[in-house]
Amino acid sequence: MDKPVIVGVDGSDPSLRALDWATDEAALHGLPLCVVHSQAWGWYEGYGPTFTTDRSALRVYGENVVGSAVERAGRRAAAVKAYGELVIEDPAAVLTRMSREAFAVVVGGLGAGGIAGLPLGSVSLAVAARAQSPVIVVRGDERHLRRAFGRIAVGIDEPEQARRAVEFALREAESHGAVLDAVHAWRCPAREAADHPDHRSDVERHRALAEGALAAALRPAARVEGVVEVRPQVVEGHARKALLDAALASDLLVVGAHRRKSHLGMQLGPVNHAVLHQAACPVAVVPHT
Repeated sequence: MDKPVIVGVDGSDPSLRALDWATDEAALHGLPLCVVHSQAWGWYEGYGPTFTTDRSALRVYGENVVGSAVERAGRRAAAVKAYGELVIEDPAAVLTRMSREAFAVVVGGLGAGGIAGLPLGSVSLAVAARAQSPVIVVRGDERHLRRAFGRIAVGIDEPEQARRAVEFALREAESHGAVLDAVHAWRCPAREAADHPDHRSDVERHRALAEGALAAALRPAARVEGVVEVRPQVVEGHARKALLDAALASDLLVVGAHRRKSHLGMQLGPVNHAVLHQAACPVAVVPHT
């Protein structure tokens, strides 16, 4: 059986937008859609059916969330085989576990019931930091959610770590008939020093290294040459700004998962955090391995 697209739902508007995105993705790739709701979601994010501690009432609520989500997916794409799973374990833990056998995990981009001051939910952030499949955090306005730009952007860091992100971005661009912008940011320390002399040779050397790194990372693009238009973009400056700028006119921003262990567990790097919290479009976080 093909690996499913898995979407986490909690009944909120952000999760319904994630459901619609996941349904379209499943339909495009001819994949099943698994709709997951955890009875623990309300306590995890700080909202939901807090009116009672009655397990039967919580189960009825969860069944309604799953049932209505599956029905919504069926109305949106009748050809998609959609099914639901109601679980009681920690939602981030279950989505992370299910990611081992998923094409992708899709989650909403707002936390605490969609309150504007909380731009990313704790479940979404935890899953993006730990999942083994790509995680798509659905955020952005209606133009981005309906893929109005016909562009996908992929952020390139180290070529040897970018392979999976590039391959995922190429597959999405090919499937959606979109242009792929490959963005690699570079900096010249000498130019940034307040009292530096005119180190033009250093600038050119750093630019050449960046162009070489981007070319190496885009070698997988050879297989879709003539099918996907790939536009390399070497940008001087901080990676965070380069990617956020690219997201403004993109339908999807793809980044590699820069993960690190801390006393709090697996954490994402600062650039990943920035794009997940601030990007104007949906963001796909793709594990390196």
